[in-house]
Amino acid sequence: MMKMSKFQREVKKHWYVDYNEMGFPAIQKGWVLPADRWKEFDPFILMAEDWFKKGTFPDHPHRGFQTVTYVVDGRLEHIDNAGGRDILEPGDVQYMNAGWAARHAEEGVEDDVAHTLQLWLNLPKDKKKSETIYQNVYGEQAPVMPFKGGSLKVFSGDLAGVQGPLDSIVPITLSEWTMAEGSEYTLDLPENHNAFLYVLAGEIEAGENEVNLKKHGVATLSFNEEGEGASQITIKSNQRQTKVLVYSGRPINEDIVQHGPFVMNTMEEIKQAYEDYRNGKFGPPAE
Repeated sequence: MMKMSKFQREVKKHWYVDYNEMGFPAIQKGWVLPADRWKEFDPFILMAEDWFKKGTFPDHPHRGFQTVTYVVDGRLEHIDNAGGRDILEPGDVQYMNAGWAARHAEEGVEDDVAHTLQLWLNLPKDKKKSETIYQNVYGEQAPVMPFKGGSLKVFSGDLAGVQGPLDSIVPITLSEWTMAEGSEYTLDLPENHNAFLYVLAGEIEAGENEVNLKKHGVATLSFNEEGEGASQITIKSNQRQTKVLVYSGRPINEDIVQHGPFVMNTMEEIKQAYEDYRNGKFGPPAE
């Protein structure tokens, strides 16, 4: 019997991030995944790339979604109103399930300029009132799988024979690819996962259609939402010290309303979130 070949992913759409200068203590922001295209990115809502100093993101609330924050450079201090406090270094990741009522602060440390990528990940309707959870994954805790000319670091999901330590309410995969010039690697991803990649450094050719992307390049990947098997994404590095992040997750297929720090299914639920915050139901400040 002939063995069926795996679904080969192609680059569907690709673009480069535009950046805007911000008012101090914020410095610069770019939208890796613009929020107005969330239906295309489902289960992902948006991803922001920020450079900022202490005082930019003081105490604030969230409800109805998850965040995955990757520290590119500088140091990031996380403070939450449940007593959590930690400093994340470059290459570390923080996961937050805002669930019903998160209240936290994200600050640059001392005089550092924190450079972060923050992904907003939707929660299905029946999990929007789930428990608030924070999990820090230090870079050295993520397993690394070497390949010829590079390595794959797995933060989340079962990839390349290892399990990433990040444990999200809605399962996702997150991998960091570090590649030398001329190296090439093919990774299996669940066929029914929507996926995208972001080039942190270097230059690549991605997918079956070998689309060229340089630093600050973003690409969404083809997938088969009804599929039950594995698919493959191939990336080739055209420069030394190439670094790429690849994210994937199964679409939730629910309409959402995103307003300020809240992501719910209806505007009535958004109004309720604001009312609950004003009435102190999110608890004391994070400080």
